[in-house]
Amino acid sequence: MRATSWVLAGTLAAMAAVTACASGKAGTAPPGAVAAANDSVGRFVWQDLVTPDAAACQKFYGALLGWQFEATTSNGRPYVLARSGGEFAGGIVQRDEMKTEPAAWLSYLSVPDLDRALGRVTSAGGKLLLPPTPVGAYGRVAVVLDPQGAPLGLAGVTGTLPAEPAEPPLGRFFWMEYLAKDGPAALAFYEELAGYESSVTDREHGLVYNVLRRQRSRAGLLQIPTEFENVEPNWLPYVRVEDPAALARKALSLGGQVVLEPRADVRGGSLAIVTDPTGGAIALQKFPL
Repeated sequence: MRATSWVLAGTLAAMAAVTACASGKAGTAPPGAVAAANDSVGRFVWQDLVTPDAAACQKFYGALLGWQFEATTSNGRPYVLARSGGEFAGGIVQRDEMKTEPAAWLSYLSVPDLDRALGRVTSAGGKLLLPPTPVGAYGRVAVVLDPQGAPLGLAGVTGTLPAEPAEPPLGRFFWMEYLAKDGPAALAFYEELAGYESSVTDREHGLVYNVLRRQRSRAGLLQIPTEFENVEPNWLPYVRVEDPAALARKALSLGGQVVLEPRADVRGGSLAIVTDPTGGAIALQKFPL
């Protein structure tokens, strides 16, 4: 569950395609643009699956979550939009050079000042992988490796994004979780990066679970459990489902793998973690957490 720079090429153009589909045109952020009035800071505003086999992933997620797909292009590159219930759920980027690498989901976090955020990333030991690029309502976005090596998209939003529903719809991303090698260091970094407030909500199994909040709860953060010591730091996206156990079995039948089966000692059996046939990992979570 580690993504490297091969994951990232092409995703900025992909977000521009989303903006164009949503608004009918792709704009650019004017010099000195300020954050959107609806203050999206701290919100994860988009998810892209970067994979060596987009067709296989469409078949998998369509059967598993009922997503529908729309093929489009941006700057001459193919891109697939995923919808759930008629609304955008995410995107799929085909990268042929990834034949020997697993797929990965790349999440985009809205920050108050993109340039300042990039400075914080690099000064803390992270790395800039793709520089800021204009992408319509998303303002400018960039891609980084954070100080612990986790890939992340950063967005300096300047347009108005769709409002967040009071309750997340089925089949849509609604939560994020950061798995850290060094939990306290990651917590301090993301509190500064996005202006999060944090609180400890759980201390079971020797693990401290922190909730990151800005306007509303946005994400969880915990240190990687010893039983998953082969997992590298990463942001894991959560999809709301009704029956995680049934969908985990279905994921297996569709060619995916089950990383974590629902267990009574983990959120009362309401969580499963699976990968698609190309290795992209998602959490299947019954709501509420």
